[in-house]
Amino acid sequence: MPLNILDYDPYLEPFKSDLELRMWEFARAKKRLLGVNGTLLDFANGYKYFGFQQEKNNWTFREWAPNAERAYLVGDFNGWNHDGYEMKASYGGVWELVTPGLLPVGSKVKVELVVNGSSVFRVPSYIMYAVPNETHQLDGVIIQPTYEFKNIAPKLKEAPLIYEAHIGISSEDYKINSYKEFQRDVLPRIKKAGYNTIQLMAIMEHPLYASFGYQVSNFFAISSRFGTADELMELIDTAHGMGLRVLLDVVHSHAVKNVGDGLNMFDGTTSQYFHEGARGEHKAWNTKLFNYGKDEVIHFLLSNLKFWLDVYKFDGFRFDGVTSMLYHNHGLGTAFTDYSKYFSLNTDVEAVTYLMLANELIRQVNPDATTIAEDMSGMPGMALPISTGGIGFDYRLSMGIPDFWIKQLKEKSDDELDLMALWWELTIRRPGEKNIGYAESHDQALVGDKTIMMWLADAAIYDSMDIHTDSLVIYRALALHKLIRLVTFSLAGEGYLNFMGNEFGHPEWLDFPRPGNGDDFQHARRQWSLSENEELRFKYLLAFDHDMVELEHQYEFMEKPDTLQQRWVKNSDKLLAYQKGELLFVFNFNPTFEERLSLDLPERPELIFDTDDNKYGGFGPRSSFGYSKGKLNMVLAPRTAMVFKITNED
Repeated sequence: MPLNILDYDPYLEPFKSDLELRMWEFARAKKRLLGVNGTLLDFANGYKYFGFQQEKNNWTFREWAPNAERAYLVGDFNGWNHDGYEMKASYGGVWELVTPGLLPVGSKVKVELVVNGSSVFRVPSYIMYAVPNETHQLDGVIIQPTYEFKNIAPKLKEAPLIYEAHIGISSEDYKINSYKEFQRDVLPRIKKAGYNTIQLMAIMEHPLYASFGYQVSNFFAISSRFGTADELMELIDTAHGMGLRVLLDVVHSHAVKNVGDGLNMFDGTTSQYFHEGARGEHKAWNTKLFNYGKDEVIHFLLSNLKFWLDVYKFDGFRFDGVTSMLYHNHGLGTAFTDYSKYFSLNTDVEAVTYLMLANELIRQVNPDATTIAEDMSGMPGMALPISTGGIGFDYRLSMGIPDFWIKQLKEKSDDELDLMALWWELTIRRPGEKNIGYAESHDQALVGDKTIMMWLADAAIYDSMDIHTDSLVIYRALALHKLIRLVTFSLAGEGYLNFMGNEFGHPEWLDFPRPGNGDDFQHARRQWSLSENEELRFKYLLAFDHDMVELEHQYEFMEKPDTLQQRWVKNSDKLLAYQKGELLFVFNFNPTFEERLSLDLPERPELIFDTDDNKYGGFGPRSSFGYSKGKLNMVLAPRTAMVFKITNED
């Protein structure tokens, strides 16, 4: 297979052998797993074989537990008595139970395994639903969803405009929100805001609510704290009917350590799903790490991906923690300053192979699916097709950009903004690879950090956001919030992501109810009413975000990186201008002075967007421009930006 990745990036030539090894390991894994004529589509069917299956005249339950000496199924359907429900040992450590009649739907269940002569109780690994019991551990629940999907998933015909959302914190009330309430109350907001894709967090079952869904216990189960499987299916189907695609924030980078709830020590060994010893522990996250070189683990994880696409009709995935997967040290403390850092003994080749298998499978299940990698290291080829020597994702997240903005707001004054550094951060990316740009995601809102609006406004957000109060702090916050978003939106990627509520400058931070805060829901909710209150300035940021997103709908400039042309960048006057597609963007980041700028422009411009417009909480429009004899002459007010459409003079 030719390594076309070298055509994209000739600097990879010294690492050609490493790239060839990438392709060879991928081909070798496929041959080992699939044989001569098999396909990943047929291979990844574990969810159709393991767990609970209703057949014509009987039901079956199968579990993989190679270290178990005996196995039983127990639950409230049999009084938690294993007599008569012993499972038979099958090939490869699989245990099987065949029972006449219909599945006892609704029954709480566990698999009882005899390990080293003693019984241990586990939630079945392929369970679709789990609920807490009186001991605060999880019980599996047998379910058979009956929801019938009515709508065809929309195809992505423009850049992905992603609304990152968490079901539980999506209510304004002091409670955990539900799938049904999110469908009723939040989906219309997302549609109205102009986003075309929803990225749902914390869907895979996780015992600790405060983990934000990133310590998964049951990989085939939805979070029961939000509602039922049928309700999640209806939510996704309704979104599809509204023209919205839905991505799952999938966590295959690690798993919760809990014994009994999840996969850890499932059959009494640490090596069933995970690496043994230190390699199986993520010390920073206190979680378990999968063994991506083990065929049974690959089968489990690939089946999991197909399950979410097939059963729940998700339109793709944002893969969490990819950097942790790629490197034996999980990227911790590593500065990826040269290419040798990507191709060394630190690289987990088995994890790279798994990610390639995952992307190929996803394309086979749904050719229109979208995959996004959360990789801060910049691994070459992450978002290039496998056929070129890449790993196969559609996009990578531009993770350095939020860090740039937070560092600027925390450590520097406004007049210390380095426009050349900003331009570099927003425009430099791997050749041929697409990025999802964002100014902030959920990461910047968690306890220990602040949202951009909180960094800008701080305490003034509580008492000076009303439209009748003059506040220099708030005026600055509004202006910079808009500029940061517009420059990031237009430059940072071929797609864009916003976290729920940040579009209107949601105040404060995210913190889940826990003993450390008295189980308080104050910071685990979204105060939508702030953006609807005509007396508060949050409404201006919401209107701005809507119209900014509308620019992409109208002009589809994001996925035209080849048209990007820098027109002006100068730190001394804090002016930045660039053209992308039909649009010319002009920024004045100067905190104090209006600035003048003249650009040669053979085409006549039309002003279509002004951040200083009073409908966005500005003071104007105050900026002005004139066009004569091929020159666009502008006077830009401090901390403002304008967007022009370039049209032919005639």
